[in-house]
Amino acid sequence: MNSLLQSILLGITILTGTATYAQSSSGEYLDDKQQSIVRISALTAKGDLSTLEKELNAGLEAGLTVNQTKEVLIHVYAYAGFPRSLRGLQTFMTVLDVRKANGITDELGAEASPVRNTASKYERGKAILETLTGVSETGVKTGYAAFAPEIEIFLKEHLFADIFERDVLTYAERELATISILSSIGGVEPMLRSHLNICLNVGLAPDQLQEFAGIIKQTIGSKEGNTAQTVLNEVLKSK
Repeated sequence: MNSLLQSILLGITILTGTATYAQSSSGEYLDDKQQSIVRISALTAKGDLSTLEKELNAGLEAGLTVNQTKEVLIHVYAYAGFPRSLRGLQTFMTVLDVRKANGITDELGAEASPVRNTASKYERGKAILETLTGVSETGVKTGYAAFAPEIEIFLKEHLFADIFERDVLTYAERELATISILSSIGGVEPMLRSHLNICLNVGLAPDQLQEFAGIIKQTIGSKEGNTAQTVLNEVLKSK
């Protein structure tokens, strides 16, 4: 009986090990650049500039270009405000100056492509939002959009046209930045839930989002990480 039990346990161990290896080899994990986007966005939103300085260096070493990093820091203002974004950009300027003084030449990278679409910014933003959510923007406005129509216009024209339309970052990269910012500032769980759903819609895998929650816990704190994990669990359970 003991031999039989040992054989069964050995078989389970082998199968478990195989499953673990298959998962780790599936490609459904955040690469180094994506992990840097999470950390840089969260730390900028939190205002932890000393740690941000280290992560900005790490991001460049991981392969983020100067323009991609700037774009992440610019993206922060849409969700955490200009002060946090500007302080992040100022910190990045210092990082680049030090690296240049040390003989390091960082890749500048591509700038945003010119917008060729002649539709109004509102219509362009509406189309981008539909792509992100997979939901058609039709019907009567409700909630905050009905209560304050101006903010709905600003969101379409500025956030989803002026910002998301810039191709320096992909939609998936922008959403990673967004959920990292929202997790860091806290108290905006309904928005975090919406953007986690968008993350899944633009191609980020559940395992990648699990990794994101872990990075938030490690980089920002247990409270923020646990909240992100709770909201993520609710989103995945609803699928």
